[in-house]
Amino acid sequence: MLEVRNPATGAVIAALAADTADTIAAKVQAARQAQPAWAALPLAERKARLAALGEGLKASLEELAATLTSEVGKPLQQSRNELNGTLARLAFFLEHVDAAVAPETVLSEAGLEERITQEPLGVIANISAWNYPIFVGSNVYFPALMTGSAVLYKPSEYATLTGLAIQKLAVAAGIPAEVFPVIVGGGDVGQLLLEQPLDGFFFTGSYGTGKHINQQVAGHLPKVQLELGGKDPAYVTDDVADPAAVAAGLADGAFYNAGQSCCAVERIYVHTRVYDAFVDAFLKEVAAFKVGDPTAEGTYIGPLTRRAQLDVLDDQVADAVARGATLRAGGKRIEGPGAFYAPTVLTEVDHSMKVMRDESFGPIIGIQRVQDDAEAARLMNDTAYGLTAAVYSATRDRAEAILRDVRTGTAYWNCCDRVSPRLPWSGRGHSGVGLTLSHYGIKAFLHPRAWHLRG
Repeated sequence: MLEVRNPATGAVIAALAADTADTIAAKVQAARQAQPAWAALPLAERKARLAALGEGLKASLEELAATLTSEVGKPLQQSRNELNGTLARLAFFLEHVDAAVAPETVLSEAGLEERITQEPLGVIANISAWNYPIFVGSNVYFPALMTGSAVLYKPSEYATLTGLAIQKLAVAAGIPAEVFPVIVGGGDVGQLLLEQPLDGFFFTGSYGTGKHINQQVAGHLPKVQLELGGKDPAYVTDDVADPAAVAAGLADGAFYNAGQSCCAVERIYVHTRVYDAFVDAFLKEVAAFKVGDPTAEGTYIGPLTRRAQLDVLDDQVADAVARGATLRAGGKRIEGPGAFYAPTVLTEVDHSMKVMRDESFGPIIGIQRVQDDAEAARLMNDTAYGLTAAVYSATRDRAEAILRDVRTGTAYWNCCDRVSPRLPWSGRGHSGVGLTLSHYGIKAFLHPRAWHLRG
């Protein structure tokens, strides 16, 4: 049995029957049987059913947002934002899938044609995340279903009600339940899913779990795609025109969704000439954040979804202070039944401290003074991760020159914590392998077939 708890209150809001080895095997078998007929449907028909799912999402937006907030704790407006962003991603996939699957003739001459066609992967697992359960899951199941695969969708145990609601809308839109079954349960159930000989495993989550998945499924050589964590840096140069405006943008990038974003800003470097002005403005911005009931109007920071993360944040604060950091805001749990942590800002930090090296995934940030661009670039690269990096500067050429030297999948100039369906989402190092989004993120769910046609 899987208990679903509201992280804002600690109350159990649902108890669900978890899958077993037998039920997972049955769902895999049913998906194998149903997938060929699903793939045989004309692309236009599959698109129509995915579009109908989008209409269902739009019609159920308020109900879904409330469900999402109740089990992951993000403020209600941020849940609405996630749903609206998901609809925009679906629109992108619907517009671009035809080009992604179109056959391509690469040579045509007397007696010989060379051609490439695209085929669905088959039956895949989508082991999804809890921090943006609809966003992150849809990066896989939208293009996978659209291109003809069956998807065994395992939402995180912290976002199972949301996953079941999405699947219910999908079935109502004409997507067969056998083609899009939900796997319910925690890590033990996820382990059972890894034992199935599927055609692909698509995971979003921590580096440790991603590495485990890669090792577990390697024996039967499926496609493996891992969207993992980050320790995403931002650098503020000395030529920014308005340090206060930059501080406001970076505070949002660090603390939106209580810092529980894969691409949240997790460390900030500021040129010494603007450091004091930036820190003062940053602290004022953080002090204005409303923390509390995620269903209340105006709440910006709700509870942490996973109570265990409170221990991680406590440890990072204690470690930083013991090594000489100055605690400028927060640094402690908020008393009450929920898993709340006060927005935390540390200065006088360095890379001997966990807060500047280990993933935080919470409302905490370290701000470090640097002397020049070279020092900033060196520190930005001092990490095993490589998901995103940002530079704030009045000069685009300066920012691009710095970012070219940073090992990262996504580079930002004068923005941060941003994802676009038009651009590929990928990481370097411990931030993962493979990619989602863009036209590449559609082709990720396709097998190319090469044709040599002579005659």
